[in-house]
Formats: sequence, C-alpha cells, structure tokens
Amino acid sequence: MSAASPEPCAATVPPAPFSLPPLPAAMPSSPPDVSQVLLPLGGLVGREVDLDAFLQTLVDRIAITLQADRGTLWLLDPVRRELFSRAAHLPEVAQIRVKLGQGVAGYVAEAGEPVHVPDPRGERRFFADIDRMTGYRTISLAAVPLRDSAGAVYGVLQVLNRLGGGPFTEDDTRKLTDIAAQVSTALQTTSLYQELQRAKDQPQAPVGYFFNRIIGEAPPLKALYRLVQKAAPTDATVLLRGESGCGKELFARAIHVNGPRRDKPFVKVDCAALPAALIENELFGHEKGAFTGADHRVPGKFEAADGGTVFIDELGELPQAVQGKLLRVLQDREFERVGGTQAVKVDVRIVAATHRDLPRMVAEGKFREDLYYRIKVVELLLPPLRERGAEDIERLARHFVATAAKRHRLPVPRLSAAALARLKRYRWPGNVRELENCIESAVVLSEGEISEEHLPLPSLDRALSPAGPTAPEVPAAAPDAPLLLPLAEVERRHILRVLEAVKGNRTAAARTLEIGRNTLARKLKEYGLADEG
Repeated sequence: MSAASPEPCAATVPPAPFSLPPLPAAMPSSPPDVSQVLLPLGGLVGREVDLDAFLQTLVDRIAITLQADRGTLWLLDPVRRELFSRAAHLPEVAQIRVKLGQGVAGYVAEAGEPVHVPDPRGERRFFADIDRMTGYRTISLAAVPLRDSAGAVYGVLQVLNRLGGGPFTEDDTRKLTDIAAQVSTALQTTSLYQELQRAKDQPQAPVGYFFNRIIGEAPPLKALYRLVQKAAPTDATVLLRGESGCGKELFARAIHVNGPRRDKPFVKVDCAALPAALIENELFGHEKGAFTGADHRVPGKFEAADGGTVFIDELGELPQAVQGKLLRVLQDREFERVGGTQAVKVDVRIVAATHRDLPRMVAEGKFREDLYYRIKVVELLLPPLRERGAEDIERLARHFVATAAKRHRLPVPRLSAAALARLKRYRWPGNVRELENCIESAVVLSEGEISEEHLPLPSLDRALSPAGPTAPEVPAAAPDAPLLLPLAEVERRHILRVLEAVKGNRTAAARTLEIGRNTLARKLKEYGLADEG
C-alpha cells in the first residue's frame, strides 16, 4: 500500500522476503550480468512482499549492473499525469515529481522510447531544475520505459553518471531495456501496480498505500507498519488485538511472510469456529486409542506448522483447560498429544489474535494471567475502520469494487458520489469485513453505477458523523432525529438483519459475517436471544 520507508532493522536481523543478494562493499571489477539482476525473484508471484525494501534494493542492484552512481524507479501517477520517484538514490529530498513530458524521464514516459544523454549540456530534454534542487550534478544519464503486458507505459527506469567517468552508451541503454522488462514483469504481480491501474481506470480515486496487501495510510496504520517491520524478522510472539473484521489475519500473514520462516507453513487455528472439546485435539493432535474412534495417531496444528508460524485466531475463546498446554508450548516449545505421555518438541512461532478484552478476562479469572503476559511479548492494537478516516474508507471501497467485479466476472461499476458519501458517513461496526461484503453486494446488484440505494446499510447511519478522528463532534439529536445507538446495539441490529436475510440459517449467517458459528451463538446469547440451534 506509498509512504515513508520502514525503519532499518539491526544488522543481525534476517533479510526481508525476496531481498536481493547483498550489495558488495565496493564496485566489482566487472558488473553483474543483466540476467542476474532479478534472479532471486522466482517466488515473488502471488506473494506479499515488503515493497519499500524490495524496490530500493532493486534500484541498488540496477545501479551496480549499469555501473551508475545513482538510479531511479519512476512510476506514473495517472490522476495527476506526473511521474513520481518511487525508489531512488535521493538523499537530498524525499521524493521528486515531474510532469509528463518534462525532463528526460517525462519524455520517455510520454514518448515511450529509451533515451541516453551522453552530455546534458545543450540537451533540450534535460530538466536542470532537479540538479538545482538536489545540488547533484548530472554528467550522463540513460532512461527507458516500463511497459505492462498490454504495452502501456506506467513507469521509467533511469540511471545517472557512469562510475569511472565516460558517458552511458547505446549498449548500456539496451541493457537497461532488458532489465526494465524483467522489473515490469515482477512489478505487475504486486498490489502497487494494481493500485496504479485502479487509479488509471477511476481517476477520482486516491492512490492508496499498500503494505503486504493491506490497504490504508491512516497514521495508526503507518505506525503499525513500522512495528511489523521491527517484529517480523524476529521470532517474538505477537498478540494482535482489535475488533472483529479489522484485518488481524492480514497482519498475522504480513508478520509471517516478512520473517525468517516465510518459506515454512503458516497454519491457522480459529478457536471460535471449533467446539471447546475439540480445540485441544486440533492444536496438539492425539495418540492412537486416546478416545473412541482414535484408531491411529493424528498430528495437530503445531506439528503441521513445525518450522513455521501458528496463527491462533480468537485466542479469548481458548478453554482454560487448554491454556496451560499453550503456556507450556510458549515456554518450552513442547507438548503432549491428547492421550500421550511423550513430549513432542516443535519449532514454531506463535501469532495470536483476539477481539476480547484480555486484561479484563484475567481480572475475572477467565484467562490465565501467566499466559497473557507470556503471549503479549509484542502487542499490536489494530484500529477499527471508523478511526482510520474517510480516505481509507474510499481506498478500501474502490479496491473492493474492483476485486468484486473481477471475482464475479462483471464490468467494474462506477461508485457514485452519493454512495461514496454514505460509505464515509457510516460507522462500520463490522469494520473492513463489513465494508467488503457491503461493496460486493452493491457490485452484484448495480448496473454500471453503484448508487446509494445499492448499499445494504441501515438508515440510522445518516445520523452518524463522518468516519475518522478528525470528524466533527456529533451535535445533540433533535427530538425527531434518528436515535444515535451504542456500537453494541449497531452490531446486534446488523447480525439480526443478516439472520433475517438468510431466513434464520445460523450457519449461513456465520459464513456471511465471517465469524464462527460458536461466536454467533455467543453473541445471540449476549443479546438475550435463545439459541434454537
């Protein structure tokens, strides 16, 4: 999802996923072969990556290959018709923007043809203002376009000043063109490219910030990205806390794929989706004869994840009888299967998530205090969608419009101004998950344009303030104004509305809400509604 680069990790931290080979301390006597620049990227397709680190290292490798002092990866902002430096050797400034057609890079993006400038003096396409801005003196440069699979230009690769003196040549430009083809193939698999395409198709949409397929650039999210960057390369246990539907599993996967266990299994256990009697067996497996029907040994999730990561979702639903065994795994990395006496050693990282108030559960004796302090080595609090601001809601909504249209093989509908305003006004008790389901329904029901009437939202949202911490204070309601409701009541009404839509089928309702059936039953019990099955 573009923003500040993550804080650097300590030298002893393992490299980020898909990181390129380390840069040499000094320029080699002969530069690497062009075909080797992207050699380590075979696993990139379809995977989440730390784009900031990846792109910067990529520019470093390109500069070494072309024996250049500096390199720049420019991307095209289709909304403003400008190029912006997405990864570059620019210690003087954070980012540079040039208009389409301005300077050598702007010319290459507009004309779609490579250019090499042996000497910028007298070159009409050279934009000297950048040198004046940075204090850097450009002596020679080469730039080539980045094209997508349809042949459209969406960026530029540029190198400045050949090391050892002398200008860049036609041969250098050909090499850079070959590299650009490789880079473009890799970039088109990333969410960054997908976001640029969405901005191109929907010029009114802001270009979003992507981090491991997580969309958003609200300040609370940026702070979380930095914490993930620090925690991911370690083996520290992580506890993710936040309301249901705010993306805890996405962050758990981001922690896994940006750590040293990225090539090992990522195994999820949803404690809310399993009956309490089966959770222990699911986590730890059982021995032959442990219970009636146990005719052979069955490994549990911890054994299946050996070497990788176990993601324990809805940790607050873990029965107290199993909490002690989990504590032993955290302390000693060993456990016994159900019905067994032999200790089983495992090498796993544990990431847990919950929407429950664990400190309160500890105080009430419902959650072990020693387990709580053992599992919250690194604690990340995810913000609800209503605290992320209207811009993040718009970014997410447009993303979900595009993905839902693709999933259902439909044309991408336009999101009307009225519909967008209503999305921003609603408080989203179900968070990102509710927004995604809302948009998917609207995409399916609309014809060319999503209007306000296509959004399956309750009318009470008209009385609620805009999302985000900058929203104005809600004035006191007039006597005839709709009632402003507590969050729990909004959640209750939404769940009942879903149950009504699926004609009381609780399995279907749980699936639509993307929560476990046990969680749904518990919530209905909290609402004072008898569980009729």
